[in-house]
Amino acid sequence: MSTLVTVLKGGGRYDATWVERLALGVRRHAPAFERILCLTDLPLAVAGVERAPLRHDWPAWWAKMEAFRPGLTDGPTLLCDLDTVLTGPANALAEPGLAAMEDYFHAGRLSSALLRWHGDELAPLYEEFAAEPERWMSPGSCGPVPNAVHGDQVVIDHWFRRNGRSPAFIQRVHPGLLDFYDPRRDAHGPVVIFIGPSKPDTATGSVHAAWTGATASAHSSPHS
Repeated sequence: MSTLVTVLKGGGRYDATWVERLALGVRRHAPAFERILCLTDLPLAVAGVERAPLRHDWPAWWAKMEAFRPGLTDGPTLLCDLDTVLTGPANALAEPGLAAMEDYFHAGRLSSALLRWHGDELAPLYEEFAAEPERWMSPGSCGPVPNAVHGDQVVIDHWFRRNGRSPAFIQRVHPGLLDFYDPRRDAHGPVVIFIGPSKPDTATGSVHAAWTGATASAHSSPHS
């Protein structure tokens, strides 16, 4: 069973609306995902989305490390950031095979905005992090890195490199699938990634319409 996993940590910018809108886009444009799972510390109730409680009080983006917990999924699994917007066919994201988005700023390094694996394949990553979270969350724990911010993807990238593994980059496996949001143009997709201060709630035009679901409404018959 193909599963899309997202993480909602309370206390920040995101709330249930973001989960609902991501799920809407997935059902519309990536129906190959048979299951949508949200790990959260909030009392989430979104139709078509399974809720699983976060076990740790890891702050901010570090909560995403719980997506690798054993027993959560048993097939192709995609970790997907909440600020991802689907505007067109994206079933390729549900295909099997270890893969990650290549970091927008650092060629050859992965981003955890999109990361795909199978079942418990990355459970050892979770277990190692959970054994010493304070150590791994400390800047410098992964040695010299080009990233200005020490976050979960620095640790994930370091773990893969140390273990001699190299996920394929989604941009190379699926050319043309990912698109980085640029407010200077309207057409985007089919998978829109946000880098920097821009987010779906401040986006304009067709991307914002796709995020809110207005695109579907505009094209549906009032009698349908």
